[in-house]
Amino acid sequence: MTATLPSAIISELATSGDLPAYVYDLAELKDHIAAVRTAMGDTELYYAVKANPDPMLLRVLAPYVDGFEVASGGELTHIRGLFPDMPVAFGGPGKTDSELFSDVTRLHVESSGELRRLLASGRSADILLRVNLDISVSGAALTMGGSATPFGMDPAGISECIELLSGQTAVRLRGIHAHLASGLDAPRMLELATAILAYARSLGVTEINLGGGMAVTYADPDSRFDWHTYGAGLARLRQTGEVLRIEPGRSLTVYCGRYITRVIDVKRVHGQLFAVVAGGTHHIRTPATKNHNQPLIIKEPGEPTTIVGQLCTPKDVLARKIPVSLRPGDVVEFTMAGAYAWNISHTEFLMHPKPSFHYING
Repeated sequence: MTATLPSAIISELATSGDLPAYVYDLAELKDHIAAVRTAMGDTELYYAVKANPDPMLLRVLAPYVDGFEVASGGELTHIRGLFPDMPVAFGGPGKTDSELFSDVTRLHVESSGELRRLLASGRSADILLRVNLDISVSGAALTMGGSATPFGMDPAGISECIELLSGQTAVRLRGIHAHLASGLDAPRMLELATAILAYARSLGVTEINLGGGMAVTYADPDSRFDWHTYGAGLARLRQTGEVLRIEPGRSLTVYCGRYITRVIDVKRVHGQLFAVVAGGTHHIRTPATKNHNQPLIIKEPGEPTTIVGQLCTPKDVLARKIPVSLRPGDVVEFTMAGAYAWNISHTEFLMHPKPSFHYING
């Protein structure tokens, strides 16, 4: 995306009453996913729908991915409605019977309890067992494995599942799934992949889903995950006959989105300057969740200003002490709003109006 949205788009949004708004650059997304696809070579690429299920974005991604990863029956219905013939992997803990028995390409089994329910149903399924290996995942922004967490099974649980699978043919073990952490750079991701592959080979399985978790740095929007290093590294690690798969989400769509709003009020409280904008974290929960400053375009530098929303909570902060000059009526452009933004926000809190959605360069 360019350094700032075209002035004509900003003017149209400001005068039409459509602010706050999300603006997605579909050409930027297409260029990015095409580059990722090239870098990953023969490694299968699934998009984690939880990052952003917007249909317009999914349609841009679909030609470049091998499938979609979903984590609920709602996401599955959403994807089946848009892409009935695309491969789908179903992951996540706490699956209901309807989710566990769904017709998907690959089912990620999270526990021996899930597997027992599946076997008792008599249904046919191709499964991956989700493993939580006891390996270091230091440096991660978020950890789903490497220690006691609700995600997946330790090796003892995997062994129990393999024993349960013996002597029957309806449920077929295809491999393992190991999404251990998020927020790691390519060299660290390759270290984890090496350990995961060693474990998979000890089991004799040849289909390995390495998960997602590619680092996204909100403090430095120009810093991007090194897809070329990761893709080349996986190509070197893969042995003949193995299928490697990844399921990134945030790192694919985050850069194509903007959250655009306007300043309602500017005030000083106990010496600190605040700019109150329309909308807030009920529209874009990311900064409150990750406790960071949402990146924004600084058009005029100024005094350190904390940008807050309209909610009745001190946690409704979009960015703290940013050196920017803002006045009532000014338009503010927040970047990196294409993932885990609108779709994870507490959208009904205080019953404020919802943002509008716009797509450019489609």
